[in-house]
Amino acid sequence: MKYLRRFFLGLVACAALAGMLGLVGAPAAQAQTTTTTTPPPKALVLYDLTSGTPWDKLGFAYAIMLRNLLGHFQAQVDVVPVQQYTAGSVENYTATFYMGSAYDNPLPAAFLADAASTAKTVVWFKYNIWQLAWDPAYNFTAKTGIQYVDLLGMNAQPTSANPNPGFYDTVKYKGLDFVKFYQYDAGRNVINADPDIGHIAIADATKATRLVNIVNPKQAKTVPYITRAGNFWYVADLPFSFIGPRDRYLVFCDLLHDMMGSNHAFYHKAMVRLEDVGALVSVQSMKSLSDYLSSKAIPFSVAVIPRYEDPLGAYNGGVPQTVLLNQATNLRTAVNYARQRGGELVMHGYTHQYSNMRNPHTGVSGDDFEFWNIVDNKPVQEDSVAWALGRLNSGLQDMAAIGWKPIAWETPHYEASPLSSRAAPQVFPRTYQRVVYFTSDHPDLFAAQNKDFAVGQIFPYPIASDHYGQYVIPESLGNIEYDIRTIDPTSNFNYTADDIILNAKYVKTIRDGAASFFFHPFWLEPELGVPGMADFQKTIDGITALGFTWIAPSRLRGPAP
Repeated sequence: MKYLRRFFLGLVACAALAGMLGLVGAPAAQAQTTTTTTPPPKALVLYDLTSGTPWDKLGFAYAIMLRNLLGHFQAQVDVVPVQQYTAGSVENYTATFYMGSAYDNPLPAAFLADAASTAKTVVWFKYNIWQLAWDPAYNFTAKTGIQYVDLLGMNAQPTSANPNPGFYDTVKYKGLDFVKFYQYDAGRNVINADPDIGHIAIADATKATRLVNIVNPKQAKTVPYITRAGNFWYVADLPFSFIGPRDRYLVFCDLLHDMMGSNHAFYHKAMVRLEDVGALVSVQSMKSLSDYLSSKAIPFSVAVIPRYEDPLGAYNGGVPQTVLLNQATNLRTAVNYARQRGGELVMHGYTHQYSNMRNPHTGVSGDDFEFWNIVDNKPVQEDSVAWALGRLNSGLQDMAAIGWKPIAWETPHYEASPLSSRAAPQVFPRTYQRVVYFTSDHPDLFAAQNKDFAVGQIFPYPIASDHYGQYVIPESLGNIEYDIRTIDPTSNFNYTADDIILNAKYVKTIRDGAASFFFHPFWLEPELGVPGMADFQKTIDGITALGFTWIAPSRLRGPAP
């Protein structure tokens, strides 16, 4: 079980599908900064808060994700249920976003009136636009040139004989197809997807412009996906559901610059991180990777696990084993070699495992979750900010004792409790990761009423402050994986260099998108029989050929941490 799967493509956000079948079950120089003479923008994020449904907190989950992206612009963000909107509030913000996640949720008259009359930016997502567009009091079509038509969903009801009858699933942007996620579960006769879109038409092209189209390939039909009419924007769905590295979410991430009136320059940088580097690391593998990157003058980072634990003796003949950092000769040799060749350090957990339990695999450092009980999908028993800080500070002290100073924190397997995530920015100026967000600091994902949601988010650019107060350096591309199920049954799929390079191509559609991936040094170990080094080099060459410039993570330009 040494080569456990450590791949995180991005947890999909759950989606409530009105009227449909579906349901849902990441000592360096300071970061370069851009200076500004204007105060930071302010944004209001309004979301649907329903009651008495399994999806009551789903709108809040999407609002958190949008709030995080607004951190790229150093925006001051207020997140408020739309039902609590007060008249005139829209005038206090640079932009107001309404996230229509609950079908036919009654909207306050004050909000509808302000959305119709304000000269400030208003961005409307998906549902309930008809409450504005079809009410003659607001004269919506005459003012905006946008005519709301209807909702569009699946072309037909999916069946085992016709599992994907099709829907408007392909967003066209900058020469690429951003295809929405779809999965049909024949056993339960449900879909995992978010097929609904709001269908609008351009009634007056002098007032409204379709910026992006969405296509129904099976019907060969096209409708607007993102439309702008002066200060009013309409996005036909919620681009936070079922996200992935080639999803229409990236299209929104790019156009959010225009919605916020931000003139960010085109800036395409790439980053690579050597992952899960702990006491058992192969010195030769690390030397080979470090030498290659140094020969290309490519800066890189090393995700270090300071303390090795195998409490169940999974890899030690049933005998528990602990290796402290000052005893980890291979680790110190490998990391010091990398540092001499341009490697920055990232602290990747303290032990990268939890207690003496299999969580969920072996209980061994590098294999398991540390700050989340993934077996029961809930916080660990000791969960608190103080408990997490104790572990973070212990790791920092161990590293400082041998002269190592990490430039960032990376959560093991990218998932921690909310309280643990809130601890990280208290001791680290940056994190370098993807993140799982929860709709409560004490989440209950199984509550019969008012249950919480967990949503995973990929970032294509740096975030100055997320929902937990973290500065986030993005990891946007994923990592190479091989199907070695005969050696490790949990490593049973392939994710190739071509996949990573293609993901980078999609990230480049964002004006300041960062192409960032990670790689496990153990893929160079000869007993695995995989072309690890060749594929690593292919990935580096492929991203370089796309026009990205390699940079150390501490030097990625963005808001100052």
